[in-house]
Amino acid sequence: MTWDWNAVSDFMPQFWDGLLVTLQALALGSLISFALGLVWALLMRAPSRFVRWPVGVVTEFVRNTPLLVQLFFLFYVLPEWGVTLSALATGVIGIGLHYSTYTMQVYRAGIEAVPPGQWEAATALNLPRVRTWQVVILPQAIRRVVPALGNYVISMLKDTPMLMVITVLEMLGEARLFAQEHFQFTEPLTVIGVAFIVISYLASLLLRSLERRLVR
Repeated sequence: MTWDWNAVSDFMPQFWDGLLVTLQALALGSLISFALGLVWALLMRAPSRFVRWPVGVVTEFVRNTPLLVQLFFLFYVLPEWGVTLSALATGVIGIGLHYSTYTMQVYRAGIEAVPPGQWEAATALNLPRVRTWQVVILPQAIRRVVPALGNYVISMLKDTPMLMVITVLEMLGEARLFAQEHFQFTEPLTVIGVAFIVISYLASLLLRSLERRLVR
């Protein structure tokens, strides 16, 4: 088997299209998972068990069911109930919702790692509860959990090929389409494999830089 550079050249326009879709899904999915995960974590600390119990049930259900099943449900079942979204929007929501149940646990660990003295100091200063969270607890908690959140960003990147099953043409989807049309599999699959490695490495460097900045 010989390497065909012409096949690589022919694949590149589709590769760039797939890369853009992959990065969009990763960026938007990460934002949803980080924001929603923080909401889940705060609700799990609510004083009422009538808030904590439903949140716990929902997050456990989402975390313990496969992402692939959730994507199929969102894309094929919700339209029967009158909720219709584009394939990319469905994929972004699916990934964001799924990973929010994991980032929730990361936030909870970070919040619990804040020394009790910080809560006591805020109480002694008579800070309102919302202000305590904003300026005392969350800045310290988030600084502690950046490395763990970064790991989930890379995990989300590696899960974006699942969006192919709901007709989203991300990198793997474009490579598969090209391979079926031209009967050349080695070149497009190798290109996207290298792309995943490069993107993951660049993401890890960015997160390390952010972690060092937060420490300072």
